[in-house]
Amino acid sequence: MTDLPASADVVIIGAGIMGCSIAYHLAERGQTNVVVLEKDFIGRGSTADAAGGIRMQFSTPANIELMQISFDYWENFEERFGQFINFRQQGYLFLLTDEASVAPFEANLKLQQSMNVPARWVTPEDIAELNPVVNLDGVIGGTICPRDGWADTSTSTMGFAQAARRTGVKIIEETAVTGIEVVDGRVVGVRAGDTRIAAGQVICAAGAYTGEIGKLAGVDLPVEPLRRMSWVTGPFDEIDPAVPFTIEFERSLYFHPESGGFLFGMSDPDEPVSWNKSVDQAWLVKTVDALVERAPVFANATVRNGWAGPYEVTPDHNPLIGPAPGIENFSVAAGFSGHGFMQGPAIGLLMAELLVDGAFNSVDLTDFRLSRFTEGDLKPEHNVI
Repeated sequence: MTDLPASADVVIIGAGIMGCSIAYHLAERGQTNVVVLEKDFIGRGSTADAAGGIRMQFSTPANIELMQISFDYWENFEERFGQFINFRQQGYLFLLTDEASVAPFEANLKLQQSMNVPARWVTPEDIAELNPVVNLDGVIGGTICPRDGWADTSTSTMGFAQAARRTGVKIIEETAVTGIEVVDGRVVGVRAGDTRIAAGQVICAAGAYTGEIGKLAGVDLPVEPLRRMSWVTGPFDEIDPAVPFTIEFERSLYFHPESGGFLFGMSDPDEPVSWNKSVDQAWLVKTVDALVERAPVFANATVRNGWAGPYEVTPDHNPLIGPAPGIENFSVAAGFSGHGFMQGPAIGLLMAELLVDGAFNSVDLTDFRLSRFTEGDLKPEHNVI
C-alpha cells in the first residue's frame, strides 16, 4: 500500500470515471488537497466494463442536461486533456419492436427536441438506410441522434486522472477503504487497512460498491450490483464500420463497431443481484441467437472474447447524487444504472460545485436526491439499456 497522507480536505472513494472527474473538477476550483482511494486500479471497476456509449437520448430533463454538459467535454476531450479517446459520433439508433414503446419514445423525443437535442423519429425505411444489416421483421420504427456515439473508457478515465494528478491530487490504487469514522453526524476520518486519514469531506464514487461503503458510514445507499456481459467479435468487415450504435430496445440488444470487429451484448431481465463476474456461456448463446436474428450477417462472425462486470443499479435507474442524509460532510455520486461513464464529466463539475459553492448550480439535481426513496418521490428513467 502506498503511504497515505495523515489528512485531506477531500477524500474520494473510487477512481473510476466519476472519482477521477470529481477530483479533476475540485482541483480546477482550487481544491488540491484531495485524495482518491481505489481498491483496484484506476478505471478498473464498472467504468472498464462499460460499452463506452455516449448519448443525449434520455427521458428526464436532468439526464439530458447532464449530457449536454458532458458533450462539451467529450467533443473537445483531446484539445482539453491531451488524450485521444477515439470518440466516434456515429449516432445511437434505437429500434422499437413493441407498440407499447412508441408513445413513451415519442414523448421522450418531444422532450429531447424541446431541449435542442438533434434526435428524430425514424421509420423502418430510414433504418434500412442507416444500418442496412438490420432485419426489419417486427421493427415498428425508432429514434436516432447523430451526435451520439461511443468512446474508449480507459483512456477517457486516464485523461481525467492525469489532469487531476498534475494539479497535486493524490490517486492511490490498490487501497480499499475499510472504515469510515462518524462522530456527531460528521465524518472525521477514513480508514484504509490500519491507516487513518483525517477527512474534511468524503465523497463516495464507488460504483457498484456504494452500498458497502454506505454500511461503513452507517447510512443506507440503495445501490446494488447487477451483472452485465459484453463480447467482441473477431475482425469483421461484412458491415460498414460507419454504422451507428444500434439498440433493439425491448431486448436491450446492442452492437457497435469496435477494434476492427463489433462489440455486442444483451441484458438478461432475470439476472439476480450478485457479485458474479463470470461470463455465462448459455447467455452468450442466447445473445448470439438474438444478434443473428436482428442482423443475420453476424452468422459469419466469430467471438473473440467477452467479459462481465457490475451495473450499479438503483430502484428507479437514476443515480444518487448529493449529500447523504444524516451526515453533513458525506456525499455520494453513484448508482447510474448503465449511464455513468457518459455522464462522468458533468457529474465531476456538479460535485465540485456542491463542495465548493454549497449547491448544484449548473443543473437542478433534485430528482436525484438520496431522500427520494424514503419520500416515495421517484421519477424513473425510461431509456435504460
